[in-house]
Amino acid sequence: MKKPFRIATMAYLIWLGAMLGAVLYAGAVVAPVIFHSAKWLGSDVLSRYQEGLIMTHNFVLLSYAVTATLIAVFLYEGYKYKMGERDKLTSIAALLVIMTGAMFNWYYLPDIVTMQLAGPEMTRSATFTAVHKGSELDFKIFAFAILLLMIQNMRKACK
Repeated sequence: MKKPFRIATMAYLIWLGAMLGAVLYAGAVVAPVIFHSAKWLGSDVLSRYQEGLIMTHNFVLLSYAVTATLIAVFLYEGYKYKMGERDKLTSIAALLVIMTGAMFNWYYLPDIVTMQLAGPEMTRSATFTAVHKGSELDFKIFAFAILLLMIQNMRKACK
């Protein structure tokens, strides 16, 4: 492996690791803290709707990193594919990262924001619940695909 590509590979793996960490942190730490604000503040200062607005803002900011990840995966994995470094598992993982990241950024997140703008009643609807559950599943698949992509690339880099 040539030195510039080795450096690019290290940067890519670090970025994927940071993104995976951000996704896991948002889901495992940030969401439980925000949605249990009464436990931490001692009383019900925020409504469920207000907690949802805060969480959505966190995910809107995280969506910028998701976009950067989509670009990085497309460019890096596309270059490797063009150079003949192909395997099914890496291709599937890269496609999953791109598809689920794009769905999160440009389908689920805008729908959730739009429904929240309609008010608290809309966020209690079955439609909102279904979209929210879909976004959670999508983000879990996104995290798993990033992990798989990291493992595959580390395995190849350590040969």
